[in-house]
Amino acid sequence: MFISYPSIEEMRKVLFLILSVLLPTIARAQFNTDRLMITGRGALYYEDYVLSIQYFNQVLNAKPYLYEPWFFRAVAKFYLDDFIGAEHDVTEAIKLNPYISDLYELRGISLIHQNRFDDAIKDYDKSLSINPSNQGVWFNRVLCRIENKDYIQAQTDLDTVIVKWKNFANAYSLKAEVFLLQKDTTTAAEWLDKSLEIDPYNADAWTARGIIASSQSKWNDAEKFYTEALRLKPKNVGNYINRGMVRYNTNNLRGAMSDYDTALDIDPNNFIGHYNRGLLRMQLGDDNRAINDFDYVIQLEPDNVLAIFNRAILLQQTGNIEAAIRDYTTVIDQFPNFWTGLSRRAECYRALGLTAKAEQDEFKILKAQMDKRQGIQPRWSKNKSKQMRKRSEIDPNKYNQLVVADENNVEHEYKNAYRGRVQNRSVEQSLRSMYYLSFTAYNNGINNYQPFSDRIEDFNVLNKGGRTIYVNCAQPQLDEGTSSRLLAHADSLSDVILASQNVQQVKDKLIERAITYTVLQNFDGAISDLTTYLSIDSLSPLAYWQRAFCHARMSEFDASRGMDTKIAKAKTLDDIDIAISLDTSNAYLYYNRANIRATGGDYTRAIADYTTAIGLDPSLAEAYYNRGLTRLNAGLRTEGISDLSKAGELGLYDAYSIIKRNKKN
Repeated sequence: MFISYPSIEEMRKVLFLILSVLLPTIARAQFNTDRLMITGRGALYYEDYVLSIQYFNQVLNAKPYLYEPWFFRAVAKFYLDDFIGAEHDVTEAIKLNPYISDLYELRGISLIHQNRFDDAIKDYDKSLSINPSNQGVWFNRVLCRIENKDYIQAQTDLDTVIVKWKNFANAYSLKAEVFLLQKDTTTAAEWLDKSLEIDPYNADAWTARGIIASSQSKWNDAEKFYTEALRLKPKNVGNYINRGMVRYNTNNLRGAMSDYDTALDIDPNNFIGHYNRGLLRMQLGDDNRAINDFDYVIQLEPDNVLAIFNRAILLQQTGNIEAAIRDYTTVIDQFPNFWTGLSRRAECYRALGLTAKAEQDEFKILKAQMDKRQGIQPRWSKNKSKQMRKRSEIDPNKYNQLVVADENNVEHEYKNAYRGRVQNRSVEQSLRSMYYLSFTAYNNGINNYQPFSDRIEDFNVLNKGGRTIYVNCAQPQLDEGTSSRLLAHADSLSDVILASQNVQQVKDKLIERAITYTVLQNFDGAISDLTTYLSIDSLSPLAYWQRAFCHARMSEFDASRGMDTKIAKAKTLDDIDIAISLDTSNAYLYYNRANIRATGGDYTRAIADYTTAIGLDPSLAEAYYNRGLTRLNAGLRTEGISDLSKAGELGLYDAYSIIKRNKKN
């Protein structure tokens, strides 16, 4: 038996046919991913970070072995303040291509924003081993060393930087800052002067000059330096606070007040601004507005006894004696031998005719004065009025001294102004809604993900002539036209159901009407229809699913009216448990049960259910989002932020606001 092999020419023809079929497909796929990369990078350039993530997601779905989409998605996440997500993505890029210096640079800055300075230094070392001429990496590595208080190595690095780039003014000013941290103000001033010779428009250098002059009590020079810094950077709150203190020390009270007002216009929550402005207003006799400032300080720090004591003095001066006694007592309870406070409280007691209580305080004062170990406390004097205390100092005798920051360092800014910063929006930190059956398709704003359920597909096939139903988790706001159409649809379904002689034949219309009632917020009607349906088909997971959702909505509404919702919550859990037992592979059911448990404070079991839902559907963004919030509530901050990062990656961009808020906290 002879085997006939194809000739070379025949093989060429076959190969040509195969390639003629495959090459256009391959080329088209290559073109699509290339085009997506270009479009994504364009969106990144124009600072539409949220949109760019979607394009890079699509590239990664097709070609996860390319390092570039990982890198550029990391850049987008970085600009959305999702530093953990950025670190994760750029790490994947490094695994794929460890020879690109930019990758280590990006991961380094992401680590800095997580206060992981040792890890950032390692990445910068690697980046410089590949590209030793990157000025920005040298500079950032020095900043990391400063954060680690490794001043000697920071100075060594800066010497190298200055040799490499003689006209790099920031290196000179940073070297001055390190000398300042080493308490060598004279050398620091010399290096700042060198920096300002190269770049007289460096606001940070002028600020550092102001700090040095203030530390030497050279108030007039300090004011000039701070003024120049503010001319170059007019929105720097710290410089207004510092210049206000300088002006106070030169008796320019009007100028000091103006600086504190401006600082608080920019940053209304600034503690030092409110405290010092309160003292200034107190000194100028503007008692009522001074009380407002101290009220705000006490709201920020309820246990700040010095602010409470100053407010007590003001309340006494404005005639609110009982409130003054309350505040004096708060301070005296913490400092029983503070006889200035005892003396003032005694005055208040006498003003109210409480002579016995006044005499008790006066006796304590006499005893304290006679005890040599206590000594006589210094009274207010002109010299004392110019003294200052650090914010962390808690000494009742310094109640009338201006506050300065514990460490008055130059601020290094890493911020940029750009469009698309969705993480700056105000987002309520609450769980995403439960999934339910709806007539509208799911849409979270950008992502093209569509929830899928075999049971719903089967229902749509069998429910011929009826409306298609979808899985959704967003309750739509109905306009007048839509409401009218839905009401009319409910009426038409009612007509069909009533006209039927056999409920079994129209059971699908019952569930369709229940969905219509759900969208119309008629949860009672929906529950009634679903209960009837279950009396016909007790093994329908869809009916239990929808009824659980309606019970949950009813429960939420009843709770807002102060009603007891224990029974409704129990019914919700019963229905969702049965639905899960009938459809064990349905991710949305586990997600819904997790929501119920998380709302009830059962975080451990809620997290377990969210994890099951994610295991069944890894693209379920709402499950990552809610698990993230639940983990935050359970004190698992790192895991929670990681989940929120994934939710943002999948299209729920409100997650970036939560990440940013928790990062600040």
